[in-house]
Formats: sequence, structure tokens, C-alpha cells
Amino acid sequence: MYLIAFISSVFEQSTPILLAALAAMITLRANILNVAVEGMMLIAAFTAVAVGDATQSAWLAVVCAVLVAIVFSQLLAILTLRFHADFIVAGLGINLLGSGVTLFMLEWFYENPGGLRPISFPDLWHVPEALNIPVFSGMSIIVIGALLIVPASYLFLYHTPTGFYLRAVGEDEHAARSAGIRVGAMKALAVGISGLLSGLAGAQLAMDKLHFFLPDMTSGRGFVGLAATLFGNGLPGMTTFAAFLFGFFGALGDRLQAFNIPSEFVLMLPYVAAVLGLTFAKWRAYRRGRPAQIERA
Repeated sequence: MYLIAFISSVFEQSTPILLAALAAMITLRANILNVAVEGMMLIAAFTAVAVGDATQSAWLAVVCAVLVAIVFSQLLAILTLRFHADFIVAGLGINLLGSGVTLFMLEWFYENPGGLRPISFPDLWHVPEALNIPVFSGMSIIVIGALLIVPASYLFLYHTPTGFYLRAVGEDEHAARSAGIRVGAMKALAVGISGLLSGLAGAQLAMDKLHFFLPDMTSGRGFVGLAATLFGNGLPGMTTFAAFLFGFFGALGDRLQAFNIPSEFVLMLPYVAAVLGLTFAKWRAYRRGRPAQIERA
């Protein structure tokens, strides 16, 4: 029973990271290092709680969170593809904008910069406990959806013409343009998909268990998702493995709190795992790219 509860916690901890990782993966395949996932997750989390509080509709809260994240993603696309801003600089600007906008909205509309804690809040649809499905009982629909998005992303990238065009743009932009592929449209599409997935990640983070919003509550999960993408070299399978690895350390940290371990150590576990994962990925790339040494006679 304890093991099942722990595995369920790993799924819940991994879902926002997995969605963020898939968001970054899609853009990475279009040769875009998307550091704006963090900001899009944050504004989506705030929107989900604000709309859920105002309408008492979980579905409407999720839809609005996704739409707002897509709007922010297209702002990134306009800044970079239309006005040729650097993707990393523009992405960091989106992160700062998301943080500033949420603080402004908390102060202006709710007069509480410390956070938004609705008295009543609608629940997401969860797998009914009565079905008695091990591990998945009680999980939100976004967790289930995230697991389905993994194979869907693989099919999209490798078995659809649009996915082929998107990967062609990422591998050789000039050759793709010569072949008649609309490079700007493919990159804008990749950024838009990343906004959609980031919106789901933010909604899951704010709505599944917490039902409230705190300033900067994403706490670097967007960057951890980006780390998972880089660890997985932009491949759906390895990216998913890395996201669950980081989620495992997050769930482990929660369990370690029961043993009077300092909270600072517990909170740093997922980020230490991310750093170690990136270090391993860099070492792996170095080993693969190193010329073979000629053995001396």
C-alpha cells in the first residue's frame, strides 16, 4: 500500500515536469531553446486559480489557463520570429513578465500579494477510487492526459508530415526553406504547442492538490523540464524517463520530511538531480563526439 502511494506521488510530482519537458522538446526539435516554459507555466497556474475561483468550473479554468499560455507563447514567437529577438533573451523576458503580471494581478484585483487562496474551488476530474485501479485511482485527468501525450508527441514528430517539416526546420533551416517549408510557420507552431503543454502543466500544478496560487509557485519546474529535455536529447522516450527521474526525487523528498531531515535538503533534491542529469548528458555527448584514439602498436 505504501509503495502504491509512493508511485502515485511520483506520477503527480512528475506530471508538471513531464509536460514542461515535452513543451521544451517540441521547440528544441525546431532548433529553439525554450526557456520561457517557466513563465508560461506560472501565468497558466494563476489563470487556472483565478478563473476557477470566479466560475467554479474546473474545465473552464483549464481551458483559460491553456489559452493564456498560448497567448504568451505567441508573444514569444512575435518577438523572436517577427522582430528577430534572441530566443533566450526573449524567453527570460517572458519569465519576468509572467512573474510581474501575476504579482500585479494579485495586488490589483485581490489586494493580497502573498497569494490567492479561494474559499471554495472546483475539483478536476479524477479517476474514481471505486474503480480500484492500482496507482491510478484518484489521479487527475491531466496526469492521465500527460501520459497519453507522450506517445502522441512521438507519433506527431515521426509519423506526420507536419512533424517531419518541424524536424527538418530544426536540423537544417536553410535546406528546409529551399524545399519550400515555411520555416517561420513551423517555428511558430512549435512555440504554440509548447504554450499549450505549459498551460496544462501550470493548471495541474495549481489545481490538482493545492487549489491555490502563490507567487513564483512553479519554483523552477519549467527549467527542470528543460533539463529533462536536454538530458533526453530531445527524444520523447528519454525525455519522459528524465522527467520521471526528477519527479521521483521530488516525491522522495516529500517522504523524507517524515524523518526529520532538514527541509532545505529535501527541497533541493529535484534540482540536484537535474544538475547531475545535465552533467551526465554533457559527458555522454562529449564521449560520443570524441574522436577515436589510435592505439599505439
